[in-house]
Amino acid sequence: MSRLQVSKFARFAGVGGTGFVVDTGLTLLLIHRGIDPFTSRIFGILFAMITTWRLNRALTFGASRTSQTSEGARYFMVATLAAILSYAIYTALLVSISGFPPALAIVIAVGTTTLVSFLGYSRFAFKTAV
Repeated sequence: MSRLQVSKFARFAGVGGTGFVVDTGLTLLLIHRGIDPFTSRIFGILFAMITTWRLNRALTFGASRTSQTSEGARYFMVATLAAILSYAIYTALLVSISGFPPALAIVIAVGTTTLVSFLGYSRFAFKTAV
């Protein structure tokens, strides 16, 4: 990895940390409020997607050379694929291991999908070529 790629990945990780806090915080809040952990995670993921798109655009990748609508559509395509993978891992852990902590399931799921997300965002969502 070049120095620029390492720097970009470090910023991506920082933004991802913010998204993780949004995802985990909202998921656990909704669970605490009586919503099941599976529905709660869907809301956590959706709010984290919106948060990280705006932050990645501003801090990590910069605006693409296409419209925000086009960029947003590409971002959410990648985010949706990563979210499906993340949600599948989260669900598998909660269903297969009785009493598995939802927060730990989120850590494992997000950690597993981080590189997939980075590659998709950097090479597709925020593409610099028109």
